[in-house]
Amino acid sequence: MFQSILVAVDGSRDADAALAQAIDLAEAEHARLTLFAAVAMPPVEAYWGGDGAVAAEIATRAETDAQAVLRAAVDRVPDDVPVTSILSKEPVRPALIHEIRAGRHDLIAMGSRGRGALRSALLGSASHYVLNHSPAPVLIVHANAEVHPKPPPLESISSRTARHQGVVVNAAA
Repeated sequence: MFQSILVAVDGSRDADAALAQAIDLAEAEHARLTLFAAVAMPPVEAYWGGDGAVAAEIATRAETDAQAVLRAAVDRVPDDVPVTSILSKEPVRPALIHEIRAGRHDLIAMGSRGRGALRSALLGSASHYVLNHSPAPVLIVHANAEVHPKPPPLESISSRTARHQGVVVNAAA
């Protein structure tokens, strides 16, 4: 079903969970993975009062951090899954859409939240943007998603009481 899966990684828990899901899918479907990270540059306001050296240091650190995230993600992929990596210096949202189209990926996996609510409020949510602009299906993964256990069988229809995931519900009420 899937031959090429693009995975957006940023070091967040949700992105790590998306990578785990993508690895499982790639193994099951014999698909290749492309791991994508973007250099996260702070908004212009972050440079207020700083000089060129401060801006250069921030840019260097952002690139080093993105490279480390990408390297760690590549290291998690099993040897039997083909993987490539892309580090983009362009703004993440349009860069992801460009890669989806250029790489002809048939699934995009990404975390529901990136590295912080403040950053999302200032720059917008990359997952929300991709979900609304991607020409391919998008798998959004939440790190805290719980796997709901199968509810126990109904104990008695005549008592009209059933248990649902450990909570007793009285059907007569």
